[in-house]
Amino acid sequence: MHLFRFSCILTGMSIRKSLYSVRKKLRPVKKESGKSVDEIVRELKKMRPESEGYRERSLKIHGLICAKCAREFEYKDRHLLTVHHKDGNHMNNPSDGSNWENLCIYCHDDEHSRGRLGSYLSDQE
Repeated sequence: MHLFRFSCILTGMSIRKSLYSVRKKLRPVKKESGKSVDEIVRELKKMRPESEGYRERSLKIHGLICAKCAREFEYKDRHLLTVHHKDGNHMNNPSDGSNWENLCIYCHDDEHSRGRLGSYLSDQE
């Protein structure tokens, strides 16, 4: 590019401005809502369907303990506990928690891999 500009200066050619202009991408204008971040988060949580809150409900009902290996968790480590749907239907979320069991991530992985392993071994025979 610099050689082109230098040769244009020597030969007297005119250089178009569009070769050197940088075009900026226009960003959409954001509307100011006048709400704080906390208020927006609160509104979004209210809009969330009830079925998404089943994890916290299950942790309250069944406690911070794995139903399979009986490992106990503290509140700060609750992200290591998952909710397993006993019937396999993730839309079946009764309010009494009868379809849920809290499993640690290792036991939950084991629970779901058992079916795959069983079907694999039954096909071998």
